[in-house]
Amino acid sequence: MKRREFITLLGGAAAWSLPARAQDRMRRISVINVIAATDPEASPRIAAFEAALSKLGWSKTHDLEIDYHWDVKDIADARVLARQVMASKPDLLVTVTTPPTQAFRDEAGDTTPIVFLQVFDPVSTGLVASRPRPGGNITGFAILEPSMASKWAQLLKEIAPHIETITLLFNPTTTPGFQLYLDSVEATKIFLVRSTAVHSVEDLSAAISGLAWNRNAGLIIPPDVFMTKNRDLITSLAAQHRVPAVYPFHYFATFGGLLSYGVDSTDLFRRAASYVDAILRGTKPADLPVQLPTKFQLVINLKTARALGLEVPPTLLATADEVIE
Repeated sequence: MKRREFITLLGGAAAWSLPARAQDRMRRISVINVIAATDPEASPRIAAFEAALSKLGWSKTHDLEIDYHWDVKDIADARVLARQVMASKPDLLVTVTTPPTQAFRDEAGDTTPIVFLQVFDPVSTGLVASRPRPGGNITGFAILEPSMASKWAQLLKEIAPHIETITLLFNPTTTPGFQLYLDSVEATKIFLVRSTAVHSVEDLSAAISGLAWNRNAGLIIPPDVFMTKNRDLITSLAAQHRVPAVYPFHYFATFGGLLSYGVDSTDLFRRAASYVDAILRGTKPADLPVQLPTKFQLVINLKTARALGLEVPPTLLATADEVIE
């Protein structure tokens, strides 16, 4: 499958006429994804997004077509894609994570509306003026929750109380706000905290295998495009070297990670449809406040816990949104 492919909206809703539509024509939106089209997370996200649009009345037959673009690796890759996409003159852009949003903001200027998802802090990165009043033509759904890092530390200590040292892995080019996560973990005073920069899969392998000698070491993976793309490798290495680890999204636990706590990415795609709908109907992005996460998931992989010789406390199991047997 090509890394960027065109997919039109598959909503099965009956034809529906927008009562306040300014002009009777098909609208085109482009959705910029950092994961591959073949990624197991791709299909649920698309399904949630398209189902929500369908409920809002958008029909392939009469109103809307969508271009999906996949596997954007970094901001340089995003800039090349942005020039290609803008040549097709989309009515609206949906961008996922900070680097693509920055690249498309630069290419789109102040004309084409942008709805972003999973951006760390749109204010500090200069994407919006403020969360309540974003200004300009950009708004969306952020994941500014650095306090989550303290929750990761607490969860890891609860499931693996023997841990004394914790390492946070980060990619300097794809982990915006890493310092805030690091500060949040250090503030808990639960562990001796270290951080390790990784730029490649070789760095990942070296960093995780380097923890194998210390049976009291644990691992925290913050939200990051690079980590998401390499989640299979990360969870496999953590299992191989018997390193208890906590992750930011449920799909890490699905891939064999010990436990995860973080934003429901699929839910963000579902919520994004409401902003797409509002903007296409005439609402200015500047009038739509940036929204923070409302839904978090705690997922525990019991199989991995048993393999690591860990006994999951009943209280922790009781609070989990999902337990993988």
